[in-house]
Amino acid sequence: MNEFTTLDFEAVLKEWITNLIKYIPTLLATIALYIAGRYLIRFITKVLKSLMERRNVDTALEGFLLQVVRWILYIALFLTIVQIIGLPATQFIAIITSGFVAVGLALQGSLSNFASGIMILVFKPFRVGDTIEGNGEKGVVKNIGLFATTLNKGDNEQVIIPNTQLTSNSIINYTREEKRRVRVPVGIGYTSDIQKAREILLDIAAKEPLSLKESDVAPSVIVEELADSSVNIALRYWCKSTDYGTCYYRTLEEIKYRFDAEGIEIPFPQTDVYLHKT
Repeated sequence: MNEFTTLDFEAVLKEWITNLIKYIPTLLATIALYIAGRYLIRFITKVLKSLMERRNVDTALEGFLLQVVRWILYIALFLTIVQIIGLPATQFIAIITSGFVAVGLALQGSLSNFASGIMILVFKPFRVGDTIEGNGEKGVVKNIGLFATTLNKGDNEQVIIPNTQLTSNSIINYTREEKRRVRVPVGIGYTSDIQKAREILLDIAAKEPLSLKESDVAPSVIVEELADSSVNIALRYWCKSTDYGTCYYRTLEEIKYRFDAEGIEIPFPQTDVYLHKT
């Protein structure tokens, strides 16, 4: 009994060693292919990164594209190794494909935000540092992610907006252009002198240190509306986009001081009641 077991063990060991020696070339080839494939993947991603940096591709988009290329190359390397070993590569392809489909169905909303993030990074409707208004929120863009964009509002409140909400609705970019027109509306009384008010407003615009004096369009004052309680006029002049807030609020305050000093009435909503004796 012991002799039979020993003979069986020796036969199995001999067969195992024979098969091992038989598969050593395939094993070595697999290891060599894996090592060479890793170096090749690193080389390809390094070249792609260098090309994207030369073309000033957005950092977030660059990282995403490199990660996608890296995964595709590693999957190709894995399938190549599987084929060399002799396993059915088609089954692995089917498993990987079904896995991607399942993940896609489970993450439909996230993938929509992801696709919108790619669109924002590629077409650049706004950049980090721009002041924009979108989805009912206004603020400075602090971060453009693949799934959401972060804004800092005027009071340093942080708002995170899903990218689909930005790409599916209109966006106002307040800082894309170098200059911006300041429009300051104000109402004056019906008994006030429009021409005098116009001269005061134009003088305020001329003395504003941040207004663009060399602008092609000179400051102007227009009558916009004959309202119920006031004649609504507006001062318009140009400034740099970055100076808009300072110009607007300083001009608004200066208008109040000058109109009070010059006797120009700024009326508030009122109703005149006439009583008739019968």
